[in-house]
Amino acid sequence: MTYRVIQWATGSMGKTCLRAVIDHPDLELVGLFVYSDRKIGRDAGEIARRPPTGVIATSKMEDILALDADVVIHAPRIQFPYRHHNKDMCRLLASGKNLITINGHSFPAYHGSAYAADFEQACEQGNASFFSTGLNPGFVMEKIAAAATGICTSLESIYVREVFDVSSAPDHDYVFNVCGMGSDPDKLDLTAAGPVTELMTGMYAEVLALIAFRLGMTLERVESDHSVLLAPADIQARAGIVRAGTVAATNWCWHAIIRGQRLITLSVNWIMGNTLPGFETFDHWKIVIRGKPGIDIAMNIVEPENTGEKTRAEQYAVAGSVINAIPEVCAAPAGIFHFPLFAPYRARF
Repeated sequence: MTYRVIQWATGSMGKTCLRAVIDHPDLELVGLFVYSDRKIGRDAGEIARRPPTGVIATSKMEDILALDADVVIHAPRIQFPYRHHNKDMCRLLASGKNLITINGHSFPAYHGSAYAADFEQACEQGNASFFSTGLNPGFVMEKIAAAATGICTSLESIYVREVFDVSSAPDHDYVFNVCGMGSDPDKLDLTAAGPVTELMTGMYAEVLALIAFRLGMTLERVESDHSVLLAPADIQARAGIVRAGTVAATNWCWHAIIRGQRLITLSVNWIMGNTLPGFETFDHWKIVIRGKPGIDIAMNIVEPENTGEKTRAEQYAVAGSVINAIPEVCAAPAGIFHFPLFAPYRARF
């Protein structure tokens, strides 16, 4: 079966998804939405460095809504506030297009019934399904860690630690303003209310809420325990210089409080290279489950060889999680879709 696909946005992740769609024999690209003026009117193949496709990039929502498509791959860069893209996503769903996003929204019910209702109503109006995937959020905690609990007869805690080196990321705004690298440590308070904290918590608290829901647990609240690490010397990164004494790593850490205890923890570390104390060596993800039995999982993604492209392993991984989800999302009933998870641990309090 061939699925008709619209690609929404062509940043580093979106462009990799676009290439994956063009290259896939069972996917037909029928539309392309872009934000950049210099991409408007160009053939999707040119943007993706592929042969011409006949699909011309547009920045007009009306052009996209008018298309007959099975699914939209929604891959814009995250923006402040967390709900920044909600209206666009709901319009796409209401137009009858299934939608897969890579930017959070894994469990909208965490933010309340009214917040989730906007998506549910759009799905009902368009008879469409809404799904969130990616690496983290989307894969490591939701699939790997959750599935691993299925061999436990009792469960005491789940801890997932991610380490992502942003020193090679090219986008200055993303590295220095979103990730906070090079910031004055006296002015960067990860616990204070603000756009970055709201965005990060909005995205990752949903992950904890989803895992608790899937394991049959009642989430009481989400607590944070964030910290920063300073550069011991100037660090030359691709996006700019991180000066000595400024922020060179952020540790975003959230805890799901269940039955009064920190039962599920997610620690997301953005770092400026492996010269920082404690990060000389690291796994991309470390999953630690304690119970009967305990489980330790180290997970790394490896750069592919001889591709002839500058695409990074994490970009391929996100694109893979998206295109491999398309058949199930398109076949799912209208509503917010959660992928089947066979026999995880089930709380029996």
